[in-house]
Parts: sequence; structure tokens; C-alpha cells
Amino acid sequence: MCGIAGIFEYSVSDNQINDKILKSMSDVIQHRGPDSDGQWISEDYKCGLAFRRLAIIDLSEAANQPMLTADGKFSIVFNGEVYNHLTIREELEKSGYKYKSRSDTETILYGYREYGTEILSKLLGMWGMAIWDNDKKELFIARDRIGIKPLYYTISNGRFIFGSEIKAILQHPSVKAELNLDELPNYLNYGMTGRESLFKNIKKLPPAHFLRINSKGEIHIERYWNPFNSELDPTRMSFDDIQSEVLRLLKQSIKDRMMSDVPFGVFLSGGVDSSLNVALMAELMNRPVDTFTVGFKELEKYNELDYARKIAGLYKTNHHEILIDSNDVFPVLEDLVWHEDEPNADPVCMPLYFLSKLTRDSGTIVIQVGEGSDEQYIGYKWMLRDYNFHNSFWKYFTHLPEFLRKTIYYSSKPVFQGLNQYLALDYLRRGTFNEELYWSGVPIFTPSHQNKLLNEEYYYLMSNAWKYASNNYLEVEKLNGDSTYLQKMTFLELQHRLPELLLMRVDKIGMAHSIEARVPFLDHRLVEFVLSIPDKIKVPDKRNTKYILKKAVESILPHDIIYRQKQGFWAPVNEWLRNEWKSYAYSEITNSELMKTGIFDNAFIDKIFKLHESGRKNLGLELYSLLMLNLWYKKFIA
Repeated sequence: MCGIAGIFEYSVSDNQINDKILKSMSDVIQHRGPDSDGQWISEDYKCGLAFRRLAIIDLSEAANQPMLTADGKFSIVFNGEVYNHLTIREELEKSGYKYKSRSDTETILYGYREYGTEILSKLLGMWGMAIWDNDKKELFIARDRIGIKPLYYTISNGRFIFGSEIKAILQHPSVKAELNLDELPNYLNYGMTGRESLFKNIKKLPPAHFLRINSKGEIHIERYWNPFNSELDPTRMSFDDIQSEVLRLLKQSIKDRMMSDVPFGVFLSGGVDSSLNVALMAELMNRPVDTFTVGFKELEKYNELDYARKIAGLYKTNHHEILIDSNDVFPVLEDLVWHEDEPNADPVCMPLYFLSKLTRDSGTIVIQVGEGSDEQYIGYKWMLRDYNFHNSFWKYFTHLPEFLRKTIYYSSKPVFQGLNQYLALDYLRRGTFNEELYWSGVPIFTPSHQNKLLNEEYYYLMSNAWKYASNNYLEVEKLNGDSTYLQKMTFLELQHRLPELLLMRVDKIGMAHSIEARVPFLDHRLVEFVLSIPDKIKVPDKRNTKYILKKAVESILPHDIIYRQKQGFWAPVNEWLRNEWKSYAYSEITNSELMKTGIFDNAFIDKIFKLHESGRKNLGLELYSLLMLNLWYKKFIA
């Protein structure tokens, strides 16, 4: 795992590529790669690449980057891991390529020279990469299929700048940190941004896409992977065969991700996913698995320590724990904002910060995590709830005449607002105005909330969250015109919430402590297969979440681990923002520079605080999202 950055000046009058700028871009992301750094500039000063290295595979200097082909035609910086690089290396060596290292980076470099963009379809792993073609004067960047690794870029006045983190891009003197108003509604609704970042003119390369830009400034962006193209057809398989295939693919994925020249372990919560990681890794290792767990000192209801300890004892792991409280977390809130680049409204970032620190302090550098399972196997109760609702009441309501739907909506709106039931109101609004029910994730401030949260001058922004969801529905239709609604729901999770919220918290917070996280449930072969499993097999009734996976692992994990009530990895923001952090949060939000812009209605924010303080409603997530937004604005913009 590493950090990359770079500049391509395809048409500028004031060339600014120099070692000082490139080094500042890499130094600001030193946490992504404390082991070494490097800068490279093309002879014509058109392209410059910068790199920070976290040494995982081939710890020698031969694997340092930027890396060039012997003739200097191609140059690369690469962040990630390619687990099948040795297999591809054999093919390339047979074609005459001579290696200088044992690294996967060198295989990508030669693979791009040999196969062009087709190399991406051969790679198994996670990546953000950039390759300069000196003959064509063309820059190529790519992000992995699922979006496990981040990659940002900006284009202005003949200059293309990219980086693993936005703060690297901000080091360039031509880039100014400004609020991107168009993405604000996405953050408020989803807890993260969409296709662009919350910084004006700084974009994300979407998962499963590559971008090429040439000396004329012509840009080509293309999706290179379709998750609906499974090599196997579950509709022709028995239920037992489907279970067996899920387990086989997962075992292979975990085995592939144990490739490392440094110590590795597992984040263990005691849930099905992390416990399965431990169990399957233990089968493959001749030493105890290193496991890491975080809990809370006083608020026991948030802890899963007993389950984690049970798994640690059952598989005789080398177990590590850390307990935290509000006093531990409070001093690092602004550090979190800096590491996240953009505000991330997921409170899990807080315990994850301390869990990552514990891991690095123990000497472990690579960690397996369980992200991606719930999205595929319908492990969230809210996914199951919305799926069932879509197949019942939603269909009846949306088939009513438009005038009747509008009559129901407008007559019900004051009632829902009076009861502070904005989520239910927004679902009614979506059905009334022909929007889809499911947008991805758990909404924080829906458009119905934003109608109160934003001042009237900014009401025009409220439709942006639906526009983004609508574009994702158009994308899934292009990829698979016959997709079921459950497949569409899953795609939206894979396309947005998973890469831009959950995987970004893993990447940014893990890299804050220089650890690499690997995600075996998101092996693209497994994703393709699970996505193609028929709905009636994946969700056989209205009650059971994660049905297939649980059945598949009954012979591996204890029954009370598999079938215990899902608790989820969370943080006690309701309690902390009602008690210890109440005054701090109120001051930081209401007195902030962002509030002075006039975007938000202060009276409505006061109402949220009072409702939460009274205990009538738990609005900790809403307040946490506003707190992190304002801390971000103070850190980067104000």
C-alpha cells in the first residue's frame, strides 16, 4: 500500500513541474508510505510523478517507485496490491521481459506495455495507478473494480493533477480549496459525496474506470468491468452447489490475500464476516492468527468483545484489544477530518482510528477486513426492509393515479413534519414524484430534511441526491437490462456507499497509521458470482438476512456466532453528543464559518440539538455528520 500523486501539463504557459512541488505532494501523504519516497520528471517537463512507499512485497530498493521501463518509454506509480502478479509475470518473462525486482508494480508496468488497457482485466487485487507513455505523451490512470483504493484528479488551464488523497492535490500552488456546493446535498443525504468531491473541481475516478488524457487535453474515461458477467450460472446450480461455490471462492480469495512479506492479521468483531476471516486464515497458517478488537469502556451495549474473545479462544489467536471512551476520542476528531480528506459521516471512523493504531503498534502492517459482505448477501436490515417494502406497499402506492398520490402527499406532509418523521415523508415523496424507493445506504438528511435544513436560497440543491441515484440506476440498466430490483439495490451499494463511505474509511483511517487493509469478500470473482444468484435463493423470506452465507458456513463457525442478532460495528454518538460533547458540538456547528455563509437554517439546527438533548429522538448521526462537515470546512476551507 502506498500513496501516489502527479502532474501532467499538456498545455500551460507557466510550467510548474519541479522536484519541490512533487516532494510536497508526496510528503503530505507520508503516512501512506513511511518507508521511502520518490519523484520523477520527464525530460520535457510535461509529466511529473510522486510516490510514498509502504513496503509489503519485495522490501528491497529494487521495488521503489516511480518505476521505469529500461528504455524510459513507460513510467509508473502504483498504490495497492496485485495478488496474481506472479502468474502474469510468468507470461511476460516468456515473452522476453527481464525483471529487476519481485514486485507487482513491475508486472503492471510491463503488462501495460504488452497488453495496453487489457492488463486491467488480468489483474486480481486493488489499485490506484498512473502510467506515463513518453512516446504518445499520454497519461493513463485507473482505479480497481470495486474502488477499494481512492484516486482523485483535477483539470484546470491545461494542467491535470492527480493523487491518492486530495491533500496531495491541494499542495499544488494552482489549486485552491473551495466548497463544491453541488455535492453538499449528497453528503447530507448519503454521508459522503458522489461522483465528485466536496472540493470544487476535484473529482473522483469511479470504481472500475480508467482515464486517458493526451497532449491535446483530450480525455477518455471508460468502464472496464461489468459485475454482471459471472463465468458461472447459479440458476443452473442446486442450493448446496451455490453454497459450496460461495465458500470455495471465499477461501481462494483469503488465500490470495495472504501474500505478504510483512506481518498480517484480522480485524475481529465477533460477527460472521470477521469470524469467517479468522477461521479460514487459521486453516492456512502454521502460526496463530493475529486478531484485533476495539470496545468501549463504559457503554457495554456497543461492545462485541465477548463474541470476539470466543472466536479468539476457539482458534487460539494472538488476540489484542483496546478500550476507548469519549475522552480518548475527543482529541483526535480534527485529526480524523484531516485524514479523511472529505468529511465522512460514519462514526465508525472513530473506533477504527484506535483499532488501526493498536494494529500498527503491535507490528502488524497488513490486515484482513470484512467489508463488502453485507451489501452482497443482504446483511443489513434496512436493505431487507426496503426490498420487502418495494415488493408490497410501494407497488400499490406508485400505481395510484398521480393526482391521488399528490393529494395524499401534500395532506400528509404537515403531519410527518410535526412528528419529525422526515425519512417516512421522503419515501412518500419519492413515490409521489416517480423517484425510485432505494437510493443506497441509510439516509441522514433526505431531501425532505433538506427542505428544512437549507435556507430557501439553496432549495435548488435538494434534487441533487436523487439525480445522483438516478444516474446509478441508468448505469445498472446499461450493464444489465434484465437486472432485478434486488440486483439494482446491490449494484447501488457496490457503486456508491461501499467504495465512497465504507472503503474510504478503511483506506484513509488505516493509512493514517500506515497499515494496509485487504478485503477478501470483494474479490471480483466472488462479487460476480454472488450478484448473479437468483433473488428467491438469496432472500427466501422476509426475515432472514445473509441467508446463503450463513448456511454455507454452518460447518465452520459456532451456531451462536452465525445466528446471533446483528449488532454492527458502531460508536456511541447518541450518548456522547447528548452529554460529554454537547456543548463542544453546538459551538463548533453554530459558530462556524460554514454557518456564516447562510446555507443552513440555524433555527432547524437548534431544533435538532434540542430534540436530541431531550431524548425524544436519537439524532446523534445527524449531529455527527454536521459536526464533521463543519470541522472539515474549518480545516480545509475557512
